[in-house]
Amino acid sequence: MSIFDKRMSEEKRESLELAEDSRQHQWQSFSFVAGLFQGKVDWNLIFPFPQQSKADKEKGDKLLSQLKELVKAKLDPDQVDLTREIPQEVIKELFKMGAFAMKIPPEYDGLGLSHLNYNRAVHLLGSYCGSTAALISAHQSIGVPQPLMLFGTPEQKKKYLPRFRQGAISGFALTEVDAGSDPRKLKTTATPTEDGKYYLLNGEKLWCTNGNIADILVVMAQTPPKIVGGKEKKQITAFIVETNTPGFEVVCRCKFMGLNAIQNGLIRFNNVKVPKENIILGEGEGLKLAFITLNTGRLTLPAAVSGMSKWCLCVSRKWANQRKQWGALIGEHETIAAKLSQMASTTFAIDAVTQLVSNMADNKKLDIRLEAAIAKLFCTEESWKIVNEAIQIRAGRGYETAPSLAARGKPAFPLERAMRDSRINTILEGSSEIMHLFIAREALDFHLKAMKSLFDPKVAIAQKIKAALAAGIKYLFWYPKLWIPCFCAGRMARAKPLRKHMRFIRQASRCLAKEIFHKMVWYQKKLVSKQNILNRFVDIGVDLFAMSSVLSYADNLSKGGGQSKNSIELANLFCCQATDRIRLKFKQVCHNHDKLSKATAKKLLANEYDWLENDIIK
Repeated sequence: MSIFDKRMSEEKRESLELAEDSRQHQWQSFSFVAGLFQGKVDWNLIFPFPQQSKADKEKGDKLLSQLKELVKAKLDPDQVDLTREIPQEVIKELFKMGAFAMKIPPEYDGLGLSHLNYNRAVHLLGSYCGSTAALISAHQSIGVPQPLMLFGTPEQKKKYLPRFRQGAISGFALTEVDAGSDPRKLKTTATPTEDGKYYLLNGEKLWCTNGNIADILVVMAQTPPKIVGGKEKKQITAFIVETNTPGFEVVCRCKFMGLNAIQNGLIRFNNVKVPKENIILGEGEGLKLAFITLNTGRLTLPAAVSGMSKWCLCVSRKWANQRKQWGALIGEHETIAAKLSQMASTTFAIDAVTQLVSNMADNKKLDIRLEAAIAKLFCTEESWKIVNEAIQIRAGRGYETAPSLAARGKPAFPLERAMRDSRINTILEGSSEIMHLFIAREALDFHLKAMKSLFDPKVAIAQKIKAALAAGIKYLFWYPKLWIPCFCAGRMARAKPLRKHMRFIRQASRCLAKEIFHKMVWYQKKLVSKQNILNRFVDIGVDLFAMSSVLSYADNLSKGGGQSKNSIELANLFCCQATDRIRLKFKQVCHNHDKLSKATAKKLLANEYDWLENDIIK
């Protein structure tokens, strides 16, 4: 690909080319965030804040009521954490109420719930038991139901979807020992049989959530390579695999820092015979399926951490109103008060982003690949800070386990378990680092489409001249608009205090677009490797989207009067804090210590600082 540097290693080039070939190349629908990175803020896409219909809300309320009653009566999260098991009685009840078939259409015996209602259920479970939330979400966010509903044939849907109401658990098998975020390293193979009717699966998969207990899996495997444009291209294909097939083996169950009851481990395929008709989407389309599935699949993480963040805020507020030190409640001390206010405003932002993007997922007129990635990145990173602050506020009682607190007759708030359970959220389904790269690549698409022919040494001079003229015309109309001041950008907000933030977002969006363009012109294709600069651009975009979500959400809530008026105060505080972060990131784009940092890391890896490791037990 022309966007890749000539000096790049062959391995890295192959990995990037494979990922590039598998991404969605076209923007078929509108994207609010894509516009932000191009200096265009289309408030009509998020204002007014989308409303859930009364009928849809009632459907969700019914399930939430059943879930709440079940888990409070029959599920003890501390016992789940201790025994590493979710009681079978609870799992059977969850199947009975349709919790494993929430989004599956009624014609396949599912509940047919909207994505918003599904996320409401995950939000509820996330506030109570992380392991149970992971079981439910992994099963139908990235497990078999979601890709099957998106890409399955009528025969596949009819055969498998009803089983998820009847007791079948699913999972998604992609990661391997040497293949995490780099799919080029996948070693699991699917070899066609001589008659062409089956494939034989061989290999191992690691950390497949629910994999140890799954009845049906989506498995990514290498099928024979194809020659495309005179060059051999690796093919990764998605298969539906029933785990009762001979040759399937659970090698071991892994134990992690938290989420003790999740069933992840090492699973092995030894000549597992899979019918050809179990291919989903098509041969060689496995990564594309994974990327598209994750667009909505990763939204369960914001939902789960939103519930958990609210619970942490609740615990912190109660403790700050109860605990006295130095003659005053700790919540009255300025340091703790600052922590509490930031926790509250950030929780409000997490909730706004989660609800907005969940609604967007139900709106088929929007392309939410960037919105979903930002929701995952923002909500998981910020919720981790909230858990950390909650433990700091609760101090020793936050560090102590809930069973230990209960044993000495104290309120047993399991913050220690919440911290262990939540640590994985910035890692799984795309780590924060991978999310930065993904968002940066999609954000640069506007420019790469215009410039890629200019970067490609294989393109003829005549074509380059034609591409240069087309790019020149494109930027001639686009670039000058970025310098126009914003005066009336906040009129859509009913609440006056929110309008200044809307004007800031529009102006910052134009500044962001200008800076990205300037760096593209300066670094050209080398910008792809300038990860720290790209990360700052992404962080600015993330905060701008979070601010936009907060403003729309607060504006909508303020119409209700009463306590909802407080939403304006929370929105104002969050936006003021985000504005400070954005201004700092803009400054750091040009004034930073990246070269010094990189040089130091290079010396560290070359063992030049190994003296720092003296006097320790290795």
